[in-house]
Formats: sequence, structure tokens, C-alpha cells
Amino acid sequence: MTQQRTPTLLYIDDDGALARLVDRGLTRRGFKVIHAASGEEGLERIRKAGTEGGIDVVALDQYMPGLDGLDTLEQIMAIPDAPPVVFVTASQDSSIAVTALKAGAADYLVKDVKGDFIPLLHVAAEGALRQAELQRAREEAEAEIHASRDRYAALAAERELLLREVNHRVGNSLQIIASLLHLQASSAAQDEVKAALTNAMGRVAAVAQVHRRLYTSQDLKSVVLNQYLDSLLEDLRRSAEGNRMSRLTVKAEPIEIDPDRAVAVGIIVNELVMNAVKYAYPDGAGPIHVELTSQGEDLLLSITDDGVGDNVKADPRSTGMGQRIVAAMASKLDATVERDPNHSGTRIMLRFRRTPAVAGKANSAAAG
Repeated sequence: MTQQRTPTLLYIDDDGALARLVDRGLTRRGFKVIHAASGEEGLERIRKAGTEGGIDVVALDQYMPGLDGLDTLEQIMAIPDAPPVVFVTASQDSSIAVTALKAGAADYLVKDVKGDFIPLLHVAAEGALRQAELQRAREEAEAEIHASRDRYAALAAERELLLREVNHRVGNSLQIIASLLHLQASSAAQDEVKAALTNAMGRVAAVAQVHRRLYTSQDLKSVVLNQYLDSLLEDLRRSAEGNRMSRLTVKAEPIEIDPDRAVAVGIIVNELVMNAVKYAYPDGAGPIHVELTSQGEDLLLSITDDGVGDNVKADPRSTGMGQRIVAAMASKLDATVERDPNHSGTRIMLRFRRTPAVAGKANSAAAG
């Protein structure tokens, strides 16, 4: 078992007889007492404490030749890691006590020439030591908190950098895949193969755009949908053959959602726009509008064309894959999917919450 160190008290007082009384009284109570006969000597002893043994607490008399107690106290407080000070005086003037406490003294007491104050000095010294220990513990805890915050900030910055790099690499890889699909589609001889590859390219590009958005964004936890949809539809325009998408427009509010839900929105837009390109205008090209608006906590996404609507002829080569993908992504968003019966062409509307629902799921339906 480790033996507890005896605390050392430096008693600064020009009265040698009283200092001996303090020495005997506090030694019996478990202290080691060192006497300094002046403020200058006491200051020198405190400054040398690092080489001659530490001073744990100081008892400082007010009235001394040369530096008085208040002047000495002021200089002690200027020493780094100075020990706590109990201010001692024979004066009954309370203003001295107030001045000493304001200057940094841990406690204050009135002495007498017979040494009757020594038990009070013992209590005050013990209290000053406990107060100093608590202060050190608080400072160490605060230092550890600051260090932990610094470590956390460094880790967070490193994590953000790694996430950006991951998004950059994933986005580039997906873009390469989309480009390869585009090249394959361009060289395909059969129309159904060409269409399948083009559709696959659009789906890959929708995911790649999210990663590019995250790489360039200040916030890795959200995607701004108007910017995302602008970039996504620009990719669709570039990938379309001929001039079939020259009238593709987008109108979206700057709404932020999490990346996973942004991917679902992008894939839905890709499927419905490509569906409109293939079937809405059998004789050529026409307008296709993508619109995203907020309605309270809900978001409304619509893809509209002015084409043949319900008069579209069924394509015997269709696999229904697009409808199944839209239904799956709508389920992921907890979205409802409806066709506007009053629109002469085709308008598909999806309504979903800005943030995921806590409980329950809205019914989802595939686009017709």
C-alpha cells in the first residue's frame, strides 16, 4: 500500500516565536512546516520548490517589514502553479480579508500571539489543499475534454475526407460503367438490346450522380435535389439518340434529402422519363416535364408528357422491368404513385415524406 505523502506548509511571518508555535502545532497534525521570515524569503522558497521539495500550501502573515502580506500574495499568484495561500493577520479590519480573497487567497483567518489560532489554521490549510486538489482535477478534466474534442474533430475531418474520396472513386467507377454501357448500346444491332443497355446505363448514371453530388458537396449527409435532377437529366439528354429529348425540362425546389432516398428519386425519374421517351410520342419528340415541389412535410414529384396517354400501344417486347423498378423505389421512399386521370397525356405523381416515416408505410403502387 502506498504511503500518503506528508503535506508541506510554508509559514511566512517575521515573528519567529509564533512560527515555532505553528511548527509544533501543525507537525502534530500531520504537516511538515517550513518557516520564511519575510515575503522575499517566502517568494524565493516557492520559486525553488521544484528543486528543494514542493510547497503544498502557504500561510501568509499580513504585517511584515519589506514586502507586506498583500504585496507578497500578489507576487505568489503570479508564479505558475503557485500553491494555495491562507492569509493570516492580527487585524480585525474586514476590508483586508476582502482584499486578500479578491487577490487570490484561498482562505482568511485572524491570528493571536498565543497560538490559539493554530487549530483554525490547520482546518484552513486542509480546506485549501482540498480546494486546490479539486481545482487541479477540474482543470485536468477540462483539458481532457478539450483534447477529446480535438481528437474527435481530427477523426471527423479524416472521416469526411475518406468519405469524399470514396464517393469520388465510386462515382468515377460508376461513370465508367455507364460509358461502357453507352458504347455497347451504340454498337448493338438489335433494337431491344440497344434499349436494354440504354436503360441500364441510365440507372447506373442515376446512382453515379448521387456520389458526384456528395463528392462536391459541403454536406456528406444530404443531396440537394434540384442540382441532382439538373445533372441527371443532362446525362439523359446526352445519352439520348438524335433529338428526342430536346424538350426535356426540369423544375425543382432546392430540397435536401439523404443520399439513399436521392438514389431512389433519381432511378424513378430515369425510368419514367425513359418510358415517356419511348412511348409518349410515337411520331417524334415532344415535351417531357419533371417537377419537384414541397407541400409541408411532403414532397411531390411529377413526370409529365403531352403524348398519346392511354392510347399508347402495348409493346410486345416490354418486360415490365421499368414498372417493377419504379414500384420498388417507391416502396423504399414510402411513396404513393398515382396517374393523373385529368391529364390528356401522361402525368405520374409520387408523394413521399421529406424524411423517412418513423412508423408505418404508405401504400405504393407502380406506374401504369
